[in-house]
Amino acid sequence: MSLVAKISENVHVGAREYLTFRLDQEEYGIDILKVQEIRGYEQPTRIANAPAFIKGVVNLRGTIVPIVDMRLKFNCAQVDYNSFTVVIILNLRDRVVGIVVDSVSDVMELSAENIRSAPDVESAIDNGCILGLGSVGERMLILLDIEKLMSNADMGLAANDE
Repeated sequence: MSLVAKISENVHVGAREYLTFRLDQEEYGIDILKVQEIRGYEQPTRIANAPAFIKGVVNLRGTIVPIVDMRLKFNCAQVDYNSFTVVIILNLRDRVVGIVVDSVSDVMELSAENIRSAPDVESAIDNGCILGLGSVGERMLILLDIEKLMSNADMGLAANDE
């Protein structure tokens, strides 16, 4: 699928807002409409035999939420959890998932002309899960299709096919 088709599939009118976050030295962006809330990191309850990047689950107001450490998922160098470490709670097709990131930067508005195709290179991220590279001034954002990334079979999360 071409970049223009991906973007037009995800953009209704004009610019789209992205929540930006950091993992190691990289900055990523996800569709702000997928974000339910941002919380401080708290140690989740570990689940036996879960993949290493699934840190466990937390009880969020009666909903059991799996927590995915994106540093481990993307093979980043291990970073200590600190006061900037947060969990972004995502609402993806009526499924709630949390992702651990180093820090949240801000919300940025990007129009289609600020988004370029990502180069087709070997990486820890499936290229089908990258919408493109967003640029604002000197900043370069890796724009993720977070819903597609979280529904990949290798995530170990149950698919929600409706």
